[in-house]
Amino acid sequence: MLQSINHLCGDKIGASDGEIGHIRDFYFDDKHWAVRYMVVDTGSWIFGRSVLISPHSFSSLYQPGKLMLVNLTRQQIEESPPMDSHKPVTRQYEEAYLRYYGWPFYWLGGGVWGMNSIPVIPFASDRTSGLDPIQSNHHLVNFDAHLQSSLDIGRYDVHGGDDLESEPVGKVIDFLMDDQDWVIRHVVMKTGKWAAEKSMLLSPDQVVRIETPSPKLHVSLSREDILQACTYDEEAIVP
Repeated sequence: MLQSINHLCGDKIGASDGEIGHIRDFYFDDKHWAVRYMVVDTGSWIFGRSVLISPHSFSSLYQPGKLMLVNLTRQQIEESPPMDSHKPVTRQYEEAYLRYYGWPFYWLGGGVWGMNSIPVIPFASDRTSGLDPIQSNHHLVNFDAHLQSSLDIGRYDVHGGDDLESEPVGKVIDFLMDDQDWVIRHVVMKTGKWAAEKSMLLSPDQVVRIETPSPKLHVSLSREDILQACTYDEEAIVP
């Protein structure tokens, strides 16, 4: 089932022993377009601190109401490696974070989630200190994706293949994510007045590059191609 990232932002997150905050942002990689982390604002609980929550901590996104539960305790989250929300997430931080929880490195292996196609919760016996750093660094050479903020990219202008130096064809307004593998399937764009300000669905495969801090998202589509794209209705079920 596809989930609107806009609709998920603001939802409350609860640990096994109490509420921890609300979703402020999503970080996805620009290679697989998979959401790697939720950014949770902890509010007054850990004042002034945001924490990352990996999809590995969810048993399912099919949860009623506006409180999503993770398979972690408040203490685990509070003692997790602190992040600087004003700086990009480094690979060194990710390694420390994933080792802390005993989760696999998603950049190792052939699947979207390393050796798996979906994020999984390891058995307790599988929780180790991670792989050898030398082995890890060997694989980093072949993984050049960067983590992008859905909050930031969600404000970018879209430039078409025939409009590289002229007016944008629209603006990113949302992302639709598959709640099984956490991969973004569609970028939702609102066109300009030239196309009656319609909401259209674009595939991440059609994104040529993300240009920061311009901010611009370049797609391979011409204006004519965009007119043939699927329109998006928030009330409709998206295939």
